[in-house]
Amino acid sequence: MPTYDYVCESNGKVLEVKHGINESLATWGELCARLGISPGETSEQTPVRRLITGGGLVKSSSLGSAPPCQSGAPCCGPGTCGFK
Repeated sequence: MPTYDYVCESNGKVLEVKHGINESLATWGELCARLGISPGETSEQTPVRRLITGGGLVKSSSLGSAPPCQSGAPCCGPGTCGFK
């Protein structure tokens, strides 16, 4: 089953959840229920948005000392990431 990252703009949290490809979660309450966690102080009706990450969120701390991308340039080489 694929994993997806969802962001809640209200509380700034990004959570990863597994679900079928044809499913989608719309609220913080649905996301928390699927993960079996408490919604905390965030309203269960707060909207969430699925991120286009391919299921893998990369944190800057895991990138090591790689040089940053040049301003305005893609971080991948020609012919990759949809760039020609």
